[in-house]
Amino acid sequence: MISDVSCKLYPHPGNPLPPKAKAHWVETTDGTRLRAMTASPANPKATVVVMGGRADYIERYFETCRDLTKRGYAVVTFDWRGQGASQRLHHDRNRGHGGSFKGFDDDLESVMHQLAELNCPRPFYALAHSTGGNVLLRSLRQRPAWFEKAAVTSPLLGFIYGKWPPVVANSLASLAVATGLGAMFLPGFARGPLQRNEFSGNPLTSDPDRWDRDMTTMEAHPDLGTGGPTFGWFKGALASITELQNWKRSSLIACPVLLVAAGQEWVVAADGGRKFAERVPGVSFLQIRGARHEILMERDEYRDQFWAAFDSFIGQ
Repeated sequence: MISDVSCKLYPHPGNPLPPKAKAHWVETTDGTRLRAMTASPANPKATVVVMGGRADYIERYFETCRDLTKRGYAVVTFDWRGQGASQRLHHDRNRGHGGSFKGFDDDLESVMHQLAELNCPRPFYALAHSTGGNVLLRSLRQRPAWFEKAAVTSPLLGFIYGKWPPVVANSLASLAVATGLGAMFLPGFARGPLQRNEFSGNPLTSDPDRWDRDMTTMEAHPDLGTGGPTFGWFKGALASITELQNWKRSSLIACPVLLVAAGQEWVVAADGGRKFAERVPGVSFLQIRGARHEILMERDEYRDQFWAAFDSFIGQ
């Protein structure tokens, strides 16, 4: 842990802080600085560790953290390396750059050791989204049994390739990294964060109010934003997905897992979660019809379905 004096959170009237929210700096074992947050109700019964997706930042999960504290949970959340207010991995802050997902493994382990285990009540549960879900699933075999149970929304267990055949996309990523071009943006992705006027046809959420809420934060604090992924990040993601896809029916995971997929998914391959649940014991699968990729930032009719499933799963 390093000094928290300069570590800040950025609420606004439409997006207030969770109760007893406090910002922290965490330094990973490889020296990367991460921004993290703890929050808590008066008498927490347990702790939920919240992990966002690629290009996310803590402020987007204030509402989720408030929902959890209302349920009696303390909360720990953080910005992954390369995004939000954590240390960036490229001099151009807008590049969603990275390499091996082992760096993200280090992020999670450092947050658990330096924040959760030292400051928060057990038992620990996990709630992760998309890329965060990919990293969480990796941890359930590679790390100690931190969590009693884990829930993942829209897990990154496969890509939607569109016009690019998978073999071509994968070969291009390998070639770009091998020739020193791994920091180049993937073709077709924005070089900067999404903007307020990009709500129409949005693949992430159908809720205009929550989109405006997040854009208000982004416009006030543009350094929190991240643009599209690079070839290096994509290659690292492919390697991690392949690793998870190779888990067999005999694979042992540290705790029960609930995978929740979006019914209108245009970002990750929705059937990746279903196939994973069919293959790996201890994993359950649920799909919320009509919801888009960011279920926790969706309209109430979809969020309510998620929270009903979460409460039932965690409370069993």
